[in-house]
Amino acid sequence: MARKILVVDDEAVLVETIVYNLEQSGYQVVMAMDGLSALEIARREEPDLIVLDIMLPGIDGLEVCRQLRREQRTATVPIIMLTAKGDEIDRVVGLEVGADDYVTKPFGRRELLARVRALLRRVDYPTGTDGRAIPLDDSTDGMTPRLPRNELTAGPLRIDLAGRRVICREQELELQPKQFDLLTYLMRNRGTVLTRDQLLHNVWGYDYAGDTRTVDVHVRWLREKLEEEPASPKLIQTVRGVGYVFRL
Repeated sequence: MARKILVVDDEAVLVETIVYNLEQSGYQVVMAMDGLSALEIARREEPDLIVLDIMLPGIDGLEVCRQLRREQRTATVPIIMLTAKGDEIDRVVGLEVGADDYVTKPFGRRELLARVRALLRRVDYPTGTDGRAIPLDDSTDGMTPRLPRNELTAGPLRIDLAGRRVICREQELELQPKQFDLLTYLMRNRGTVLTRDQLLHNVWGYDYAGDTRTVDVHVRWLREKLEEEPASPKLIQTVRGVGYVFRL
């Protein structure tokens, strides 16, 4: 069954272009032209991914994103924000309210499709330490290299890689795709200090055009969900001037 994508923008010509390119790539597409319609359609259609413009009539894309993240059915749907300004503050605020990625207008067809595929791929498959998808079976025939197991554990934290589920202190957490990928990468490399550039490249991809502040925002989100005292983190610790390390 084709993946369903919701495209939200008030520029009719741009929407038609995005819809055409997505449909030509095999996706099913639904559309909205304003913020209120976007919320209604997202709740009704339950898309696999949302392409969401920041500047919308009614309520803007940032508020749409914020509300979607508060609702259980849409809390983990990948969201790509569109911004015409190319302003760093737009990108940071978009990430703050829950976006997984952003694209600055004008953008090329290939760039948008690549980001759509990358986000959907990360939802479908767990990732290894190099950011690539790993197979779900564990070979033991003595000839094929042994593959990583499908569960990671550390203290009160357990990650089901195949099901993309995170349980902490017996409670299942709702993580966005990038939050899950970042936590998985940190846990796979526990005890190793990782720079922001390493995290950006291996979690977001080597062609990602963002900045290292993206990593800081996502780490803060993870701490708020994982740590008993986010202001004094024990799991994900900051190494001043370098990056982060998973200590447990």
